[in-house]
Amino acid sequence: MAFRNLFSFLFQRSPAEERVAAYVIREHDRGRDLAEILEDRYVQNRLSPDQRARLLDRPEIVKAIGKDTIADAREARGLGV
Repeated sequence: MAFRNLFSFLFQRSPAEERVAAYVIREHDRGRDLAEILEDRYVQNRLSPDQRARLLDRPEIVKAIGKDTIADAREARGLGV
């Protein structure tokens, strides 16, 4: 238990990261490209370059972006959703 607590700070996410992750998902749901969203001042002013890179590893972002990418690919091939 003590060992786990010793390194727990490595896995904590800041409130800013949580808010930016929600923003990225919301903006992507509105139809914006991920690269464009990551260039927004809102994102760049709140997160360091390392934090922005880690956004892409977050499961909720991978799920949101991946789901849309798959749907777009199916639609482009005429397979429907």
